[in-house]
Amino acid sequence: MSDSADHGVIAAGHPLTAQAGAEVLRVGGNAVDAAVAAMLMSFAAEPLLTGLGAGGHMLIAGPGERSVLLDFFVQAPARRSGPGAVELEAIDVSFGDAAQVFYIGPASCGVYGMPAGVCAAVEGYGTMALAELLAPAARAAREGVRLNASQAYVAEILADLLTSTPECAALWAPAGRVLREGELLRNPDLADALELLGGEGAEPFYRGDVAHAVCEWLTARGGSLQADELAAYRVVERVPVRVGYRDRTVLTNPPPSAGGTLLAYALALLDRGPRPPPLAGILAAMEAAQAERTPEFLEGLSEERFLERFLAARLQAPQDGESEGTGSKTGPGLDGSRLGSTTHISVLDSHGRACSVTATNGEGSGVVVPGTGMHLNNVMGEEDLNPFGFHRHPAGRRMPSMMAPSIVLDPRGEVELVLGSAGSNRIRSALLQTIVGVVDHGLDVVEAVRAPRVHVESGVVYHEPGIDVSGALREAGPAPPPGQALAGDDREIVGFHDLNLFFGGVQAVRNAGGELSGAGDPRRGGVAASV
Repeated sequence: MSDSADHGVIAAGHPLTAQAGAEVLRVGGNAVDAAVAAMLMSFAAEPLLTGLGAGGHMLIAGPGERSVLLDFFVQAPARRSGPGAVELEAIDVSFGDAAQVFYIGPASCGVYGMPAGVCAAVEGYGTMALAELLAPAARAAREGVRLNASQAYVAEILADLLTSTPECAALWAPAGRVLREGELLRNPDLADALELLGGEGAEPFYRGDVAHAVCEWLTARGGSLQADELAAYRVVERVPVRVGYRDRTVLTNPPPSAGGTLLAYALALLDRGPRPPPLAGILAAMEAAQAERTPEFLEGLSEERFLERFLAARLQAPQDGESEGTGSKTGPGLDGSRLGSTTHISVLDSHGRACSVTATNGEGSGVVVPGTGMHLNNVMGEEDLNPFGFHRHPAGRRMPSMMAPSIVLDPRGEVELVLGSAGSNRIRSALLQTIVGVVDHGLDVVEAVRAPRVHVESGVVYHEPGIDVSGALREAGPAPPPGQALAGDDREIVGFHDLNLFFGGVQAVRNAGGELSGAGDPRRGGVAASV
């Protein structure tokens, strides 16, 4: 779904989410106000993807102001060991043609950032009161939201997770089976928690009654999260990555997140080549980025000025067939069925201010803390964020997310495109192709979001219908040694019969010469709304 408007536009992963943000734009709120209202509504409308127990990243930019990235992502707790400690719990999730093991339970819960992030965004960059912004979300949580097809599908495939604890099952399977499309999901505890957030801010969630309830509940069940770790949590303001692409500037998520750095690297590689880039070049850039996910890369993300060193070392060398720095260090691949339980919101207001926010609860841990309305994240059990083994990140480190909320500035420095995606490892490939579609192919935002996509990972080229992957691989020539950054013609090819949620969920809005428009990704039930 898409829409066009003169004053403000929002794209999001659920109609109620988009509607909440659009209403704020209608009454004069800015892009940050609208994004926060939408984000709060998503806790009720998209509760398997986000929530108060989740984390995220918000990118803000606009004319004449400093761009900033608010990092409120999940942080690693100290690993608990000894008597009473538990291990990650494995569950099998079926996607029909494939299956994957997910890891949940008390050991999977990291230090959540969402309550702090909401408050930091409103206090630092909004214009409306938080209590006003959250009222519709609290009402929706109390009265209930009927599951649409997209949310019902996620609930269906996560049925074992949703019934893994009595508390989670009470929410999701009150009649003994998981809720289905059209049925009402009510969470009055979430409504109370949202109103508490509006009245007292983030304090109760990190140093007050809610924090105490969360830590007491997890400790009794062998989890690692401790009260001092919640009390020490802070939102971090970061300088966004800035990378030139053609005559545009792309802003995206900086380290210690991984996704923005890899997106910037792929764009920089394509910028050296022809316009528009051939599919073979896009495949090569994707594989080059994937090859960089090494233990050294993940460890380096937390170091000072890592981004500058990383890009300089790789982009100074010739790229015509050479692949210095990518070697054979490619990290382990992940199952192609990976869901990527994440949601994104993009907003552009009438003053040209943009807000791009991506949030995730992982899949959720199955741990619902009574009386708090919080289904805690399972980020410490996310394979994509722990590709070389679980519990390797030191306490206090932000997890290296693939999330990459992004903003494209036109040659005058004004916001042209606001975008982000769900989709785990496919986030960076979905955003890369959407940017190429708009900038290089001249597509409008709806066409760019709906265009068929390709993704390269671990020697496999995945593609949607309408893409001649075989031809592109023949053009690329014989495959070089593994991990050497160019997709050759002996790669395995996996084709999909239709657009598929595997390839992400890009929510994007655009300013094209003063005409504002938006596009929600049909792969994940996305919508756009305008005022």
